Amino acid sequence: MGTIRVHEFMTLDGVIDTPMWTMEYGFDPRMGEAIGGAMAGCQGILLGRTTYEMFEPAWSTRTEADDPGAPFMNDTTKYVVSSTLQNATWRNSEIIGPYDPEAIRRLADDVDGGIYVSGSGTLVRALLADGLVDELHLCVYPLTRGEGPRLFEPGMPSGTWTLETCEHYDNGVLYLHYRS
Repeated sequence: MGTIRVHEFMTLDGVIDTPMWTMEYGFDPRMGEAIGGAMAGCQGILLGRTTYEMFEPAWSTRTEADDPGAPFMNDTTKYVVSSTLQNATWRNSEIIGPYDPEAIRRLADDVDGGIYVSGSGTLVRALLADGLVDELHLCVYPLTRGEGPRLFEPGMPSGTWTLETCEHYDNGVLYLHYRS
């Protein structure tokens, strides 16, 4: 069975909306190494429709010269959870239909290695609520937003996580890797 590994950029108060607020902090190369570690061994990418529609134009034309993560994002099979998207336009993409925890469990069983999830807040909250997330890879930025969608919203089931790795970068970002 593959592991489901979630990567999120988030604020100190847990907001995970479209992370345009990360730009002022720059991107420490060590962050790329940590994200690459989360991707390592993953044979699938699981995305919600909104993130898929944001990632496709941003990643589909990138090459390794543009970003070392481009081959992974473009060549790895992307499984898109959506009840409305009809056609996948990004190569190696498959629409798997509306969210169904049993379908996600079967996918995790069928995919060797890990399944990488980035962004996709609505999907990730559902995965967390259904106990399907094996690892959290969080890049926590030193700011608060006050409002916005959060990774853990009120009413979600409680859980226990074990800290595997913690790193601090020169731009003030913390990288936290937890296992369920």
